[in-house]
Amino acid sequence: MENFSLILAIVVVTALAFDFTNGFHDTANAMATTISTGALKPKIAVTMSAALNLVGAFLSVEVANTISKGLVDENGIRPEVIFAALVGAILWNLVTWLVGLPSSSSHALMGGLVGATVASAGFGAVHGDVLVTKVLLPAVAAPLVAGLAATLATRLSYAIGKNADDNATRKGFRAGQIASAGLVSLAHGTNDAQKTMGIITLALIAGGSIAPGSNPPTWVILSAGLAIALGTYIGGWRIIRTMGKGLTDLQPQQGFAAQTSAATAILASSHLGFSLSTTHVVSGSVMGAGLGRKGGTVRWSTATRMMVAWVLTLPAAALVGALAESVTDLGDWGTAVVAVFLVAASATIWKLSRREVVDSVNVNDTGATEPAGVVTTAIAAVTPPPAGTVAEDLTATIPSPSPAPAAPATDPAATV
Repeated sequence: MENFSLILAIVVVTALAFDFTNGFHDTANAMATTISTGALKPKIAVTMSAALNLVGAFLSVEVANTISKGLVDENGIRPEVIFAALVGAILWNLVTWLVGLPSSSSHALMGGLVGATVASAGFGAVHGDVLVTKVLLPAVAAPLVAGLAATLATRLSYAIGKNADDNATRKGFRAGQIASAGLVSLAHGTNDAQKTMGIITLALIAGGSIAPGSNPPTWVILSAGLAIALGTYIGGWRIIRTMGKGLTDLQPQQGFAAQTSAATAILASSHLGFSLSTTHVVSGSVMGAGLGRKGGTVRWSTATRMMVAWVLTLPAAALVGALAESVTDLGDWGTAVVAVFLVAASATIWKLSRREVVDSVNVNDTGATEPAGVVTTAIAAVTPPPAGTVAEDLTATIPSPSPAPAAPATDPAATV
């Protein structure tokens, strides 16, 4: 640790700041459905999720090794490159949080790292095969697999409880939902906290503090786990609202199916070292659960906005990371300019978020959900109205007869 320079310290602090934003950005992945169905109160849900994120950070280092050893060439990568990558990732996380979109913190980090590396050392410093096989392909496959699994699990859940008492069924699935939400939180800590571990380890290698090919030191694992747990406890209420209420309306059976499917996919990918987006997995499972219930719908306008954000995440973060690297390459004053810009931009986004506060009190307000999109509106237009509606509408459109004019009041004095 004798080579632990000032720039390296700045990189480590910035990486932990990213990990913090990752925590509150992705709280919705574990707890949105649990909160929206009423299985847990919001504050209890985020506290439980934070604790399990911390535990999950110690379960594996495979994803961390993918980032620190596999994605980019360790040789020639300066700490300033890592700093620039983190700037791109943090700003994308904050912008998407402001508008309530559950985009991928993982892909923001990958995009920032790729963009900054290309700006510094060229395309040859990026391992394209690792980017494709362990980042891009899982990004496409994961939501599809999780969505299909959630659809089947939802139908199975309703089939099992078909003849059971409705109240007992809901109570049972809510209990199961709490357990599955805990599993998602554990999986999230196992997968996402490792990304920050990997980026800090890469910075330590670039700064000469540890040897190339090293696993994350214990203090890195602990600090990354604590940062993501704290961010999770703060709660990304805007994204929780979108995921829990804006995408579809879930019942306990659906919530249980969605979370179980997501947790299985995330844990399997962590074991294989895939830098999977938990946001993509959980979003896909929520949509699958929404379609799995008879009469269930998905708000495709919200889903479309989310998918556009998914597509833009890698290139947008890469562009910001490349621009930041170009400035830091000018010297210490360039690094200082980028740091000041990051702080100022973050403060501005936070101030904008205060115009419409979303917190644990109003996170489940249905009045703020996404309006029906084109698909939902079209379906509603061709669906016959329920019995009695036509008559009520006709009654409402027929003007009521005007009341007869009141008889003029008689002056008692005139009758005398």
